[in-house]
Parts: sequence; structure tokens; C-alpha cells
Amino acid sequence: DCSMAAEQLKNNPQHKPYLEGVSLRQLQKLYSLLRGHLGGESLAESLEKFRQEETIDPEEDMNKLDDKELAKRKSIMDELFEKNRKKKDDPDFIYDVEVEFPQDEQLESCGWDLESDEEI
Repeated sequence: DCSMAAEQLKNNPQHKPYLEGVSLRQLQKLYSLLRGHLGGESLAESLEKFRQEETIDPEEDMNKLDDKELAKRKSIMDELFEKNRKKKDDPDFIYDVEVEFPQDEQLESCGWDLESDEEI
């Protein structure tokens, strides 16, 4: 398991001073690439396989995932959120963003809007 190996390496007292600036995700990627290389995969194949494992499918039903896979998906989403989040120190940061949505368009109805109160 690449995630377990990465955690062990990062938490090893002998390597800890050298790996403080390296994220756990980077170490997991390194282990994944090494595993692919040892398995005979090319670098491009290993990178593509890692990219597929680290991509969230919006159509995937996460209610059917086990705890380990769900935690992995949440970790990926958290990292993506932090990467895209605007911070106060960013040059294009705007404190109070106001957006007006067009009112002349027809509103879409959802399936749950059509249910009656009796079914609840």
C-alpha cells in the first residue's frame, strides 16, 4: 500500500528532517511511480494510472465506497479545495464578491420538488 509506505517514510525519525517540506501526497505518488516501474510500466503509463486513481468521478456513488476509499476521495477533494482556494494574500483576492443571477430564465425543477408532503 503506497499510502501506508509514504506515511511510514514521512514519520520515520531518521528521514523526518528531510521530508518536512514534502507532502504526503507527493510521497504517495513517488511510491506509486516506483511500484509501476518495478512492475514493468513506463513512466507515462504509471503517471496515467496515478492520475486516474487521483481523479474524482462526479458520477460515482460515494455511498457505496468502503471507509478507506471514501477517506481517499475526501483527501483528494480537500487537497483540490486548498489548491483552488483564494487566500487574503493572493493578488486577485476579492473580499466581498457579489454575483447577480439572471431572473428571466426558466427555473429547472428537481425531482424532489415534485414529491408531495404525504410521501414524507
